[in-house]
Amino acid sequence: MELNQLSDRAGARRARTRRGRGIGSGKGKTAGRGHKGQKSREGVSLQGFEGGQMPIYRRLPKHGFTNIFREELVPLSLGRLQSLIDASRLDASAKIDLAALIKSGVVKNDRRGVKVLGDGELKAKVDLEVSGASARAREAIEKAGGSVTLVSRLQQARALRAEAGGEGARRTERKAKSEKPQTPQAAPGNPSDGKTVKAKGEGSVKAMPASKEGSSAASASSPPLTGSNDKPSSDDH
Repeated sequence: MELNQLSDRAGARRARTRRGRGIGSGKGKTAGRGHKGQKSREGVSLQGFEGGQMPIYRRLPKHGFTNIFREELVPLSLGRLQSLIDASRLDASAKIDLAALIKSGVVKNDRRGVKVLGDGELKAKVDLEVSGASARAREAIEKAGGSVTLVSRLQQARALRAEAGGEGARRTERKAKSEKPQTPQAAPGNPSDGKTVKAKGEGSVKAMPASKEGSSAASASSPPLTGSNDKPSSDDH
């Protein structure tokens, strides 16, 4: 037999039915839908409708609920645990916790805990700190001389973040980097301070602020100005 002679058994691959392709195909014209009626039209969905009577999915009682606090745990068998130890990805002499499992690649991050299952064989003595363990896995670990400590996933995640500096510390550091240093503002003073007066034929000269006493004396000694329309009175002559 050659490669070009290989084929499926007769009847293993059945061609799909092509509807509406002529009456000779057996599924032409009405395409198997019959004449008229609601179900012969397009876009009709009557699944679960029982002609107006109470449908079955409403006649049956409700049961159970969805636990919104349910945690998804990553399964870890004893056989895989032993293979990770043999490959030097886990150190059996040290405590195996969530941080070690993340480093070895068993778990991607601290959002999911780990549950040890009893499949496979464990030869090494290990000290595990996980979120869950089956009775069979616990028995096998204790038989090998190890121990199992159950810690919630949230406690392990908090411990990891505390070792890494904590989320609050990282948030404060990011905020400090994003803030720009503010320049000190000048104290409010006399609006005339700092103005320059430029005389004719001279350079710019900085005007000195006048004191209150000098300004009052100058105003008292200077005679009042008279306008051009003011006429001398008869008492002056």
